[in-house]
Amino acid sequence: MATTESTPPRSGGKLQSLRLASAKLVHDWLPVVVVLLAVVLAWYGAAWGMNAQGAIERVLDEEAGYTQMELFEATMTMERPLVPAPHQVAADFYESLTEWPIDSPRNLIYHVIVTGQSTLLGFAMGTALGLLLSVLIVHSRTLDKALLPWIVASQTVPVLAIAPIVLVVLGSLGFAGTAPKAFIAMYLCFFPVTVAMVQGLRSPQKIETEMMYTYAASRWQSLWLLRLPAALPFLFPALRVGVAAGLVGAMVAELPTGAQAGLGARLLTGSYYGQTTQIWSALVMSALLGLALTGIVAGVERLVLRSRGAK
Repeated sequence: MATTESTPPRSGGKLQSLRLASAKLVHDWLPVVVVLLAVVLAWYGAAWGMNAQGAIERVLDEEAGYTQMELFEATMTMERPLVPAPHQVAADFYESLTEWPIDSPRNLIYHVIVTGQSTLLGFAMGTALGLLLSVLIVHSRTLDKALLPWIVASQTVPVLAIAPIVLVVLGSLGFAGTAPKAFIAMYLCFFPVTVAMVQGLRSPQKIETEMMYTYAASRWQSLWLLRLPAALPFLFPALRVGVAAGLVGAMVAELPTGAQAGLGARLLTGSYYGQTTQIWSALVMSALLGLALTGIVAGVERLVLRSRGAK
């Protein structure tokens, strides 16, 4: 009588896929983790070196003597350090988010909402302005020669110099609150969008433009069906740069006005009262906000390009 042997389930394919997924995860995140660890170690080293003299003068008893370990502990626990250690910034960050309501000026989320509103409004205005200018420049040789040099020249003026002027002018016209800060954000946003879209709208090859001419397509039909789709790969990288620049513009606009809300105001308050840990936690939050905004733009980019058949 023949006996049948039971064969083990074929799990080689599943194991292989798990190995590939883990290898991809390591490949994607290992450089990030290594750089992050290097930054944290360099940060601790800078805190130790920069705070040592202050710890000796304010915390330790130089006449009684101290060990290097005592010096290290003192530099890591100072109340107002010159360079706060990462764990001090993390503690202030956590305390701000958990021990105060969101509508309290002591909560970083409150300041994120204020700065985020100005950033997003300025980003929308800057994107619209950049798209409009790029279309005009591409379709008019006169505007190309008249506008583009001035657009480039506008970015040579430091935003710290132009922000007080803009805020005073808009304030005299009755604009206050979010609008002036959004205007400064727009000033920094529109430039990368304009330059990238001019290049993108001009990217179709001559044979493609001649084909649209053969089909008797109007100028606006050519723009909508040919030039704008060809410019999408140029647009989204510019939008990522623009939203990050808009965040910087919104924070800079909060400085000359002495605003009471916003990440820029948080930085200004910390500098007034010597709260360096508060300054650094606001910087960390602004970096996280910038990453979040650019990540949202990148997500929209993937959705749009995927809907158009890109991989």
